Amino acid sequence: MTSENRHLVFVYGTLKNGEPNFQWLCNPHHGSAKFLGKVKTKKRWPLVIASRYNVPYLLYCEEKGKNVIGEVYEVNDRMLEKLDELENHPTYYERKQEDVCIIQSTSFEGTATAGDCLRVWMYFLKNYKPELLNLPYHEDYSSKGPHGLEYMERYRRTEGNMHYSDVQLYF
Repeated sequence: MTSENRHLVFVYGTLKNGEPNFQWLCNPHHGSAKFLGKVKTKKRWPLVIASRYNVPYLLYCEEKGKNVIGEVYEVNDRMLEKLDELENHPTYYERKQEDVCIIQSTSFEGTATAGDCLRVWMYFLKNYKPELLNLPYHEDYSSKGPHGLEYMERYRRTEGNMHYSDVQLYF
């Protein structure tokens, strides 16, 4: 019997519970994911909605933006691999470790309580045009939020998959 590594992953957009890609985390063929609680980033980051598909992006630009609210999941190696596939890491998004602080704890083991900080994996957009920093910043993403920019699932897109040029990321 082999032992699997466990990873803490922060989700801030369409992977959150109730959002369009949440089923990705629930799919047993992708591995396992256990919800641990609601958290907020320790640093401020710009969370913007961009592209013709209204995709939420966490831009890699420290201390500009807001302390972003999201969820932490404990995932196994297989799920982390599938999340990397979904996020096209490291070509499109880059997975990096950062700190988050617990807002609401449900399943954290040990003595972790509200206010405690954890080191988690986060997916950032690192290569983007500076104009994306001019978009409104969001603290707590919802596809059906007051911003009016509902996310378009991949199956509804004419090409089937998003092309990187959709947000003109690269200089």
